[in-house]
Amino acid sequence: MHVEIPHQFSQKEAVNRVKKALNESRGQILAQAPDFKAEWEGDTLAFEATVQGKHITGTLEALGKQFVLDAKLPLLWRIFEGQIEKAIKDQVSKMS
Repeated sequence: MHVEIPHQFSQKEAVNRVKKALNESRGQILAQAPDFKAEWEGDTLAFEATVQGKHITGTLEALGKQFVLDAKLPLLWRIFEGQIEKAIKDQVSKMS
């Protein structure tokens, strides 16, 4: 899955907003994925988790004017990519 989401933040502010959003939703994330791991390297967040018994890995890059999400979804979840992409874009719009 590859998603590019435009934003209006500086690169530093984009990273800070993602960090804040993750921190604020950590409890919800861990309730769904107790093994959730996230690690920043520069402006790129690498993540992995098991959700509903399915392993997910990916990266989120906070670039100058867009976020770039690349994730490996389980085969059966790929039919829901459009819905997942919409949910992610909705979350980003709430970061404003």
